[in-house]
Amino acid sequence: STGDFFIDGIRDDAEFYRDLYNIERIEVLKGANGMIFGRGGSGGVVNRVSKQANWDPVREFTFQGGSFNQKRMTADVGYVINDVAAVRLNALYEDVGSFRDGVDMERLGVSPTITIKPTHRTKVIAGMERFHDDRTADRGIPSFLGRPVDVHESRFFGDPKRSNADIDVLSFNAFIEHKFDSGITLQNRTNYTTYDKFYQNIFANSQVFSGLISLGAYNNVTTRDNVFNQTNLLYSLNTGPISHTLMAGIEVGRQETHNQRRNGFFNNDISQVNLRVPISNPVTNAPVDFLTRDTDAHNRSVVNVTSLYIQDQIELLPQLQLIAGVRYDLFEVDFRQRNAGRDHLKTEDDLIAPRFGAIYKPIEPVSFYASYSQAYVPRAGDQLTSLNVTVDTLKPEKFTTLEAGIKWDIHPDLAVTGAVYQLDRTNVITADPNDPTRTFLAKGQRTEGVEISLNGQLTSDWSVMGGYAYQTGEFTSEVPGVAKKGATVGELPRHTFSAWNRYDITPKIGAAVGVIYRGGMFASADNTVRIPDFTRVDAALFAQFTKRFRGQLNIENLFDVNYFASVHNNNNIMPGSPIAIRATLIANF
Repeated sequence: STGDFFIDGIRDDAEFYRDLYNIERIEVLKGANGMIFGRGGSGGVVNRVSKQANWDPVREFTFQGGSFNQKRMTADVGYVINDVAAVRLNALYEDVGSFRDGVDMERLGVSPTITIKPTHRTKVIAGMERFHDDRTADRGIPSFLGRPVDVHESRFFGDPKRSNADIDVLSFNAFIEHKFDSGITLQNRTNYTTYDKFYQNIFANSQVFSGLISLGAYNNVTTRDNVFNQTNLLYSLNTGPISHTLMAGIEVGRQETHNQRRNGFFNNDISQVNLRVPISNPVTNAPVDFLTRDTDAHNRSVVNVTSLYIQDQIELLPQLQLIAGVRYDLFEVDFRQRNAGRDHLKTEDDLIAPRFGAIYKPIEPVSFYASYSQAYVPRAGDQLTSLNVTVDTLKPEKFTTLEAGIKWDIHPDLAVTGAVYQLDRTNVITADPNDPTRTFLAKGQRTEGVEISLNGQLTSDWSVMGGYAYQTGEFTSEVPGVAKKGATVGELPRHTFSAWNRYDITPKIGAAVGVIYRGGMFASADNTVRIPDFTRVDAALFAQFTKRFRGQLNIENLFDVNYFASVHNNNNIMPGSPIAIRATLIANF
């Protein structure tokens, strides 16, 4: 899924935990969006929109503390130099423990930006970010008899002292926009980012058997340089009674990734890649050495992308709009395996991603829509670290989405939406159910679903956002040794529901309560381990103490239920947090 992460519309595809200290908003686009985003715009896109310097001065500081010794501080300071220039600085520091034994995290970030308006039609934004995240690598707990093993939520499997994930990110970005007298808007965005990541863990790699569990170990060093440039042209025009909103663009990019994996062996014995320990004491102090074997990744890959795209939103009638677009990607991969046989593979893909849609508004508050889209995810970067790389495995993954839906504006501040969709995937990367170091290719998957949501103001004091989704997914062909034809896609709950309600008791005091339900699901493609359903309730209080100070209290898992928050495979299952409380003070000057 890291292939679906973007920042300001530019790929941000290394595996690490992002922070939102310098983010204005998060855009979640559901369905294939390859026409706009290219590779990665497959089953959905998460795009973070960063904060920019502007002419609204801001001086906001937050201080947060809470359960598990959490300490967090952020600063957001914006200054107007004159009518032409403004600057802004966002900064973060956080240090926090965990309900998991021996697990902690420290992160810091700084992100300055400057905005210049040499004319009223031209805007130039330049910025950078330096971000560091250092945390314990925690893979959770294993399974027993087809369910997560029954242990305390805090128990760590492996060794937290020798399991860590560190990343340093350095990025520079620039954005130029000019609006011509003719109505044309020209935009250009450039981003250069370097990622330097080290990951090491000693973890459970088997189910519990006769009171024993098997541990494995490995580490991975990854460096990546990304350079992308996008140029967009926006123009609105009329051809007789028909109006058009045109967007055309070109994107060029280069990614270079170096990756080396070293497998761990225990007790100075090169043949002992697994260590059996009792479930009553699953933390080991046994010596571990790390070695790059012939079968481990030691790769260099260079990816060059050249893309052209165009879209037209056509208003045939006030009640009827059509959307048509197409994107062309030239995707070149140069892959070198440095150990063993020293494979050198080159591939070149010409990919065309179309998008068609229609919107019909029989009356002003109601809209119906239907859409068809395709997207591709060529292999690159992290996807090549655990595949047996061949010409066949380098073939791109293809996504085809059919969708129809409705939006009803009950009143200007409250909307109901509904959608039904079908997503077909071919040449799909599938995780090994029991080995997090390996993946396989499946010929096809199909996911179908229905979802509804309600968002907005029920009254002037009561706001709500929430939704329900029903999804089914299955393999349309067998993956030998992994999944049978018709098997359920892993990590796909059939039912999910969430709702968040906030009520402002007075202009200065508010309260909120929310509920999350996730149905049962299989941990992986072999459908042998089932993760139970759960319902979690959260709550919050808000207070405006003075004009400059406000505070809030958040309570997660109010009723302290036991649940499992996420899953990576049959034996890497992450327990959810017990009740946790966070208090935040926000100061504005």
